[in-house]
Amino acid sequence: MDFDVLRELIRPSETKIVFAVIDGLGGLPSLQKGLTELEAAHTPHLDALARESICGLHQPVATGITPGSGPGHLGLFGYEPLRYRVGRGVLSALGIGFDLKWEDVAARGNFCTLDDRGQVVDRRAGRISSKRNRELCDQLRNIQVEGVEVFVETVKEHRFLLVLRGEMLSGDVSDTDPQQTGKPPRDPVPLSEDARKTSDVVNRFADHARHVLAENHSANMVLLRGFSKKPEWPQMGEIFGVKPAVIAGYPMYRGLGRLIGMEVIQTGEEFDEELQSLKENWDGYDFFFIHAKPADSAGEDGDFDRKVSWIEHFDERVPQILSLKPDVLVVTGDHSTPSVMKSHSWHPVPVLLRASTCRRDPVERFSETACLAGGLGPRLPAADLMPLALAHARRLEKFGA
Repeated sequence: MDFDVLRELIRPSETKIVFAVIDGLGGLPSLQKGLTELEAAHTPHLDALARESICGLHQPVATGITPGSGPGHLGLFGYEPLRYRVGRGVLSALGIGFDLKWEDVAARGNFCTLDDRGQVVDRRAGRISSKRNRELCDQLRNIQVEGVEVFVETVKEHRFLLVLRGEMLSGDVSDTDPQQTGKPPRDPVPLSEDARKTSDVVNRFADHARHVLAENHSANMVLLRGFSKKPEWPQMGEIFGVKPAVIAGYPMYRGLGRLIGMEVIQTGEEFDEELQSLKENWDGYDFFFIHAKPADSAGEDGDFDRKVSWIEHFDERVPQILSLKPDVLVVTGDHSTPSVMKSHSWHPVPVLLRASTCRRDPVERFSETACLAGGLGPRLPAADLMPLALAHARRLEKFGA
């Protein structure tokens, strides 16, 4: 949808829209059970919701493309992922409230574990605690690289933020994260002539970090990805005529919301705390993005049963969302994270949209297989969900005479 066209069609309304995003929702059948995590879960509330909704599968980016969490979420909010690109570093910085300057280059960092051969054996250093993370960041802050100012900040668990500040810096630097175990960290490579200085700075920082962390058994190196500068993008309130808010326990998703103009509602790390924040702030906003992370973490860990359990945990809380009587409720994920793959994947993601104006379809269960027969189709572009939600919320005027 063209944003300029949308601006012309927006009309005032008091209706409320909720996007409940289960991170990494989609899955694949396990060899033992022959079912996906969503199909194996007992989800009476989601199934009942599906019978009252229009359902389908959405395609986060494009056919065969595996999305990161940033593109996966941006598409849900109407921002075409192939056009609106940003690195994880900027999202991490905004998520923790770091005062990111326009000239800064930010990167998302992972503490990781290397073996004696220098190969990565754990990309997340055993998911160390945030307390341990802060201790390690204190060590990394002693690293000095000539010509730039270096900032290192804890994000959560194994994740940290690296910000480089100085003149003539560029975000066009390749990741050092090989995205798999059994490989050594990659050397940073400049992706443009303007990025040669930055790649050299990153290389020197990584070398220093290896030395500083050498004695730490579980977190003896860092992996860096998502180098980028802060972009200037159109804001949700201006485009869609809504007052939007993000409720997320994980910093990166708060950063994504802040980047596109959502107000960050302070909340706890647990989903129950997020739901309480939703209730307490219901009257203050008309668009809510509420984020649920644990299913994605379980999928990345290859823990089928834990992902099933968390989907069931979410299902038990669906009535709390419905008790607020949103005019439009969308339940979906940003991407698939099958536990059999232990990673994000390119598979389309189940989605349901409930509103009084829905044309209900034959879908009886909220699952990958059932949603194939839904009225939204098997490959709805994710960026179409936001204008569809606005239409069902009666927030769009007629187009043309």
